[in-house]
Amino acid sequence: MKINCLSCGHKVDIGDAYDDYEGQIKCYVCGAILEIKTEEANLKSVRLSDNILPQPSGKEALERTR
Repeated sequence: MKINCLSCGHKVDIGDAYDDYEGQIKCYVCGAILEIKTEEANLKSVRLSDNILPQPSGKEALERTR
């Protein structure tokens, strides 16, 4: 199953494991978090999540890799 990201429009392939699923997925292109609900391999709802984690700054990211 493919879902269009509501943020960037990229098609996110979520595969058969999400045929009956309710929760979050992440667009690997823009990083948007989508809340989805599927039933019997049909998309029932999709929306942008309000629970987006803050991204570390460049300095914080560099410090984590050390």
